[in-house]
Amino acid sequence: MKNLFLSLLLSSFVIFSANNSAIAEEHTKTKKELKKEMKMEMKKHPRILKAIKELQDVLEYLEKAPDDFGGNKAKAIASSKQAIQDLKKALEFKAKQVPSKK
Repeated sequence: MKNLFLSLLLSSFVIFSANNSAIAEEHTKTKKELKKEMKMEMKKHPRILKAIKELQDVLEYLEKAPDDFGGNKAKAIASSKQAIQDLKKALEFKAKQVPSKK
């Protein structure tokens, strides 16, 4: 449960940071370009990728668990799904940005 809390905290921080960073001018990227950029972002942010994988593992465990963890299971499942979604959106946001010109 400690890892779940840390992962949820991390996702909240990442989303807050992404929303408060300067937004680069965007253009429409092709699906192929976006897929390539997503892979690059995953390599640049291995902790986010690890958090996604850990949350997916926790989610699978919770969904199969017979215990309801004192009535917290449903909320933990929903929170884990939301955290995974938010982390993926954070990476997608970075992947959609146009690289800064130097």
